[in-house]
Amino acid sequence: MKYFRLAGFLVLALLLHGDVRNCVCDLANAESMAARECGLCREAEKQPADETVFFLKDANPNKPNRWLVLPRAHVHFLVDVPSETRLALWTAAIEKAKALWGDQWGVALNGDERRSQCHLHVHIGKLLENTETPNFVVVDGPADIPVPKDGTGLWVHAVAGKLHVHAGEQAAELVLMR
Repeated sequence: MKYFRLAGFLVLALLLHGDVRNCVCDLANAESMAARECGLCREAEKQPADETVFFLKDANPNKPNRWLVLPRAHVHFLVDVPSETRLALWTAAIEKAKALWGDQWGVALNGDERRSQCHLHVHIGKLLENTETPNFVVVDGPADIPVPKDGTGLWVHAVAGKLHVHAGEQAAELVLMR
């Protein structure tokens, strides 16, 4: 039991201390691509070139219920993603989340200071109970999800046929079941 708690603490510490703002993943430089934080970039390279987005089961053993959706294109920040790709990313994330968790779904994008992987990715999971806060905007659908311009993340879930978007978060994925 003691070792499980220690492992959990170490994983949480890694999540809380990730920072991809100075990522050096460079497809033309094999040495840079070998870095741990470039793991999702390597996964993107394995995908067919004509794919817009793709899914991966979260490889972290402490997150057995999580999936990720990623753009195939190598982008590190949501602000750099073309609007058509953002729409495909959010739409795919929400559809997969609904398929997995019904009405209890949530999707989350960690802020740049807390991500441990350079390649942009959205977490898909079951929304934890009682996570709703008063700090959200209501949007009609994936096309209306705002793009944080300050490097923060966000989390999204459905309420009464609309989407609640909670922005200004760094460790947004913490609202999802591990």
